[in-house]
Amino acid sequence: MAQRGIREYDAKRLMAQALPEFSGGKFTYQADVVLIGPQTDLDNVPEEHPWVKKAKLVAKPDQLFGKRGKNNLLYVNKSWGEVKKWIQERMNKKVTITQTTGQTTGVLTHFLVERFVPHDREYYVALTTHRDHDTIHFSTQGGVDIEEVWDTVVTLGIPMLSSIEEMDVEGFLPDELGAEKTTVAEFITALYKLFVDYHFTYLELNPFTLQKGSVVPLDAVAKLDDYASYQCAEKWGKIKFPQSFGMPQPTGEEDYVAELDERTGASLKLTLLNLQGRVWNLVAGGGASVIYADTVVDLGFAEELAMYGEYSGDPSTELTYEYTKTILKLMTKQKDPQGRPKYLLIGGGIANFTDVAKTFTGIIQAIEEYADHLKKTNVKIYVRRGGPNYKEGLAKMRKMGERLGLPVEVYGPETHMTKIVSMALEEQ
Repeated sequence: MAQRGIREYDAKRLMAQALPEFSGGKFTYQADVVLIGPQTDLDNVPEEHPWVKKAKLVAKPDQLFGKRGKNNLLYVNKSWGEVKKWIQERMNKKVTITQTTGQTTGVLTHFLVERFVPHDREYYVALTTHRDHDTIHFSTQGGVDIEEVWDTVVTLGIPMLSSIEEMDVEGFLPDELGAEKTTVAEFITALYKLFVDYHFTYLELNPFTLQKGSVVPLDAVAKLDDYASYQCAEKWGKIKFPQSFGMPQPTGEEDYVAELDERTGASLKLTLLNLQGRVWNLVAGGGASVIYADTVVDLGFAEELAMYGEYSGDPSTELTYEYTKTILKLMTKQKDPQGRPKYLLIGGGIANFTDVAKTFTGIIQAIEEYADHLKKTNVKIYVRRGGPNYKEGLAKMRKMGERLGLPVEVYGPETHMTKIVSMALEEQ
């Protein structure tokens, strides 16, 4: 499970979409929200969302950071004209924000605009997934730094494989809710069903309020299990997992691999570290990929490590081809300025169920396509793998090297998993 933060806009969109279903139609949330990015034509917003011209609005950055009010980045009870000007003044501007964990500097690129909702009471609820249970936290004192009033928070634990219907949700809520206690219990029950079905790992509303039978989440923080991207594609829609505020924005190649990853139940990951690096790891398995990267660093070549990535979960030949092609495109963009060789390390442990021959077929197709570029860039290839059909896969690799005239060294499970790293790097 990989927990990935999503924008407040998407959290509210998913709630508006699913709450009626999971509450039996009892709760609705209109979700009058607009996400504004660098390419948004602000002059067209009122045409696409006519309500912004009539309603009082709230505007705030939507980039996975909190404490927006304390950082003077919350614009409340304003007209569209005022909001438009406020966003224009801040779009693509660098700011430093202060949070509990310290200060972070980044560029403001995305803003949430929503309807301003006058209200009297503010509540707090947070749902969290743990290894063997889920927890629900609730407080009647929402809208503040919840840590400052944690003694008002009540907690309900839900054991693994238990359903929310088995829990006494109303019983765990404080009596000070009064007449709203049953309504809040029903809402939390519906919210938890949504939380589970949509594979959230964290969902916090601080605050939310109730208004004429409707739920209004005034502020939302959410994370999804991105390993569920494949099975939840229809439910989630075209969701994006943005970088944390202050982190470098992903390149086109990283975005492309992320799109490939979302298409499949397998796993494909790519994070670029240093495009001038000479060591490129094409590794099967999340654990193995970390071990290979650590080995490169331990041997004193950290500055040469070009990327971190992995493929696992038995990806198809086509996906492996596309993934490998993306890496080779980046690797062969330029020669090493000093004329030194580059190294493509095709490694991994001994697979349990990944078909080595099948995935190697995709890798070989990409290498064949980039053979001339690999020669011009002076790339040396080292292979080590084991698992189902590994002998067939390794034989294909050897023949490929001979056929294309590429320097390829091939090893099976009789060779230590990371031995090819030292073979490559200690030869120079």
